Amino acid sequence: MTANGIITGEDGRDRCAWHGNLDDYRRYHDAEWGLPMADDIRLFEKICLEGFQSGLSWLTILRKRDAFRAAFAGFDFDAVATFGEDDIARCLADAGIVRHRGKIVSTINNARRAQAMKTEFGSLARYFWAYEPQPSERPAVVTREVIAANPTTAVSIRISKDLKRRGWTFVGPTTVYAFMQAMGLVNDHIEGCFCREKVENLRSAFVRP
Repeated sequence: MTANGIITGEDGRDRCAWHGNLDDYRRYHDAEWGLPMADDIRLFEKICLEGFQSGLSWLTILRKRDAFRAAFAGFDFDAVATFGEDDIARCLADAGIVRHRGKIVSTINNARRAQAMKTEFGSLARYFWAYEPQPSERPAVVTREVIAANPTTAVSIRISKDLKRRGWTFVGPTTVYAFMQAMGLVNDHIEGCFCREKVENLRSAFVRP
């Protein structure tokens, strides 16, 4: 890793260093992280998994993601909203996921809140993308230092407050900002990462909900 937070892979490409050249983490960095997303199921999945990550590493959650999808009906929030005590017990017995009762209950609660939001806004995507930061709210240059110094932003704080007002749980400002980074509401691939230009181009072509 160089001083600017870039690491060069075996393929000769320069990337954000946080994936540490681990194969699965590098694939996630290259093929998912930061790409603009408007699919409600994937948006719901990500914000729930960010909640499960609290106190853990994202790599831990990423490596359990298939098990989480199996446990939570693929994160179809209409299905998860019907979960009851038997489902909570099933999840608590599932060694493939993070067996934290509060976070499991939160996912079910948030599924019901997501249903209400879809009714109100037409889609989760329309709600979240309405908060996309304006260029004036973004740093002129995205560096490792900028990212490290800003685990939350004014926008993530606003979203967090509104979600909590609507009854969502495990959606603090840091969790929300990690969600924004992953779902492409911002492009936080740092300068020098080959993905930065790719994501910028995809964001330019992306049709906002």
